[in-house]
Amino acid sequence: MAKRVAIIGGGSSGLCAIKACLQEGLEPVCFERTGDIGGLWRFEEHPEEGRASIYRSVIINTSKEMMCFSDFPIPDDFPNYMHNSKIMEYFRMYARHFDLLRHIRFRTSVCRVSKRPDFTTTGQWDVVTERDGKQEAAVFDAVLVCTGHHTEAHLPLNTFPGIEKFKGFYLHSRDYKDAWAFTDKRVIVIGIGNSGSDLAVEISHTAKQVFLSTRRGAWILNRVGDQGYPIDVIFTTRMKAFLKKLLSPSIVCHLAENQLNARFDHSHYGLKPKHRIFNQHPTINDDLPNRIISGRVQVKPNVQEFTETSAIFEDGTREDIDAVVFATGYSFSFPFLEGCVKVVENQIPLYKFMFPPDLEKPTLAFIGLIQPLGAIMPISELQCRWATRVFKGLQDLPPSADMLADITQTKEKMAKRYVKSQRHTIQVDYIPYMDELACQVGVKPNLLALFLTDPKLALEVAFGPCTPYQYRLRGPGEWEGARAAILTQRQRMLRPLRARARACPACSSTVPHVFMVFSIGLIVATLIYVLLSP
Repeated sequence: MAKRVAIIGGGSSGLCAIKACLQEGLEPVCFERTGDIGGLWRFEEHPEEGRASIYRSVIINTSKEMMCFSDFPIPDDFPNYMHNSKIMEYFRMYARHFDLLRHIRFRTSVCRVSKRPDFTTTGQWDVVTERDGKQEAAVFDAVLVCTGHHTEAHLPLNTFPGIEKFKGFYLHSRDYKDAWAFTDKRVIVIGIGNSGSDLAVEISHTAKQVFLSTRRGAWILNRVGDQGYPIDVIFTTRMKAFLKKLLSPSIVCHLAENQLNARFDHSHYGLKPKHRIFNQHPTINDDLPNRIISGRVQVKPNVQEFTETSAIFEDGTREDIDAVVFATGYSFSFPFLEGCVKVVENQIPLYKFMFPPDLEKPTLAFIGLIQPLGAIMPISELQCRWATRVFKGLQDLPPSADMLADITQTKEKMAKRYVKSQRHTIQVDYIPYMDELACQVGVKPNLLALFLTDPKLALEVAFGPCTPYQYRLRGPGEWEGARAAILTQRQRMLRPLRARARACPACSSTVPHVFMVFSIGLIVATLIYVLLSP
């Protein structure tokens, strides 16, 4: 009989978990506490308790070619950066195409996951669920936790003296839906991550004044990159990842910071942080500099204390305010796994951010519990492909001691690189981490073989964006459409931008290989630098 796998959560990670199980001949049963798929990306005016939540206007920060599932390209007429409603439309298409919905038990909460008495020999789990007030227990051979890390709001009120006597209102960004409640009010947004900067911009269109409070400042990236291409397809290439390894971190940071300051000098806007650009998760926002230069958003330092009607900042300035939005991130919480994993300082010791190292049998894995410098959907998908092969017994994990050593080494590297923060406990770089997973599954592209057998494809794989299709070219789960998807990805990027294509003869159907030209130039410059260095 096929092994039964319990999948907890029906968001993007849960969907690809179901598909990965089916691909390996496992029997998936997905438990979704709400009545629909989508998780974080399904907007609801009044979301269910305990579910990740977004605001009405959210547009994703990763472009469609970088965030799609590896064997199901997003339609070419969809915008490069999609509104949450378009993301949901894509998820529904994916679920229908691979017939995933029949494996989901909606409105079913997971109450408890615990080892069976014979776990050391079977690796099986007792899973207790609840639906309509009735509990049910079942035995599963493996468990995939796909609940993500945007459910429990981190609201550090104890670090803001006086907030208890503040007469205005405050909320966490999780509870924000739109800007109308802030009309004609003076508002502080605390936190300059992606949510904080987005909300400061949006609220500034209705508020009397918005103050954006930040402890450290931030480097602000634009969604639109060189020649109008999405910025992530420009930066996320194998050649740039290679050059990043070749050059010193200081030089890489210097080059990137100069490019960002060429758009607007961060020190002039009160945003320049003391840390280097790659020492913090990047903030992506197209409109923040415009709102700052027009005075609608004022950047302020950290709040020292609140009074009944105002906020006093660390630089001694005081502002009268009516409302506060805490964009202060999230905490991890897995109450149904009590006794199996322990969260300490927003960290769980997991091998490759997936497997608890101390289990007698590797039959539990966390999916999507990462904060990538890139899109999370393809990472979750590749994690699922690896986990299901481990569950099936096709691949083994290293000994516990080796996994613990790897976890310690990873933690030390992260502590050395990143500023200490709630969100820097699960940080990964996209290409290195994807390649790590791909090596485990046996699907990492072989560039040398490609250059010898298919030079056209090899050039795009090496110099073009590292899109998810690259991990379907060979090995387990190989997809025959992967080559075509890679060679046509630029057309899908440009298609939604060319509404005037017929009236614009200058618009060519071929796209200059700007990525390759730029990368080759960088290689030459790097070699010259290395050769001339003392």
